[in-house]
Amino acid sequence: MKGLGTIINVACVIAGGLIGCGAGNRIKEHMRETLMTVTGISVVFMGIGGTMAQMLTVSEGGLKTNDTVMMIISLALGTLIGELMDIEGNIERFGEWLKVKSRSTGDSAFTDSFVSASCTICIGAMAIIGSIQDGIYGDYSILATKGLIDGIFICVMAASQGKGCIFSALPLGLWQGLVTVLAVIAGDFMPENALNNMNYVGNILICCIGLNLIREKHIRVANILPAVFAAAVIGAFR
Repeated sequence: MKGLGTIINVACVIAGGLIGCGAGNRIKEHMRETLMTVTGISVVFMGIGGTMAQMLTVSEGGLKTNDTVMMIISLALGTLIGELMDIEGNIERFGEWLKVKSRSTGDSAFTDSFVSASCTICIGAMAIIGSIQDGIYGDYSILATKGLIDGIFICVMAASQGKGCIFSALPLGLWQGLVTVLAVIAGDFMPENALNNMNYVGNILICCIGLNLIREKHIRVANILPAVFAAAVIGAFR
C-alpha cells in the first residue's frame, strides 16, 4: 500500500516519544542532560558523515571537494528566503498552540523540543527518497528503517526534554505524506542530481540541529530549510 512507509514512520515516532516520556520521569536530571548531549553529538556526526559522503571524492590518490559553490549559494539563498518567511517563528507559534491544546503550558521545554525534533526527523535524504520510493513503487523499506532510527532518537530526546518531541509526528506525517502524494501523481519526477544536492545540503542542516542540542547559541535551522529546495532546483538544471 502506497503511503504505508509514512504511517510506519509516524507510529515509530509516537511510540518512541511515549516510551521516552515514561522513562524520563524515572531518570535523574543529570542523566537526562547527559542523554541530550550524547544525542546532540550523535546528530552532529550523522550530519557530518552524510555531508562528507557528498562533498568528498577520491581523485588521483587524494581527496577532492565537490559542489562547494552550489552549497554556498543554496545556503545563502535558502537562508534569505527562510528569514523573510520567518519559518522558525511560524513553527514556534504552532508549537505554542500545540502546547495550549495539549494542556502542556507548564512545560517550558515543549516548544523548543517540538521544533528541534521536527527539524531533525523531517530533514534529510531518507525522508525525501523514502517518500518518493513509497509513492512510485510502494516500497516502504527506506521509511521503515528511518522510522526505527527516528523512534530511538525521539525516545532519547523525550526522556530529556519532554513530550513536545512526540508532536513532531504531525509535521513529519504532513511532509512525507505530501512528497508521497506528489510522487504518486508525477512519477519519477526528480533528477538524481537534485536528490544528491538535497542530501548534501540537508545533512549540513542536520549537523546544525545537533549543534543546537549541545550548546546555548541557537541556529535558526528552520529558517535555512529553503536551502534544501534551492539545492534541488540547482541540481535539476545542471
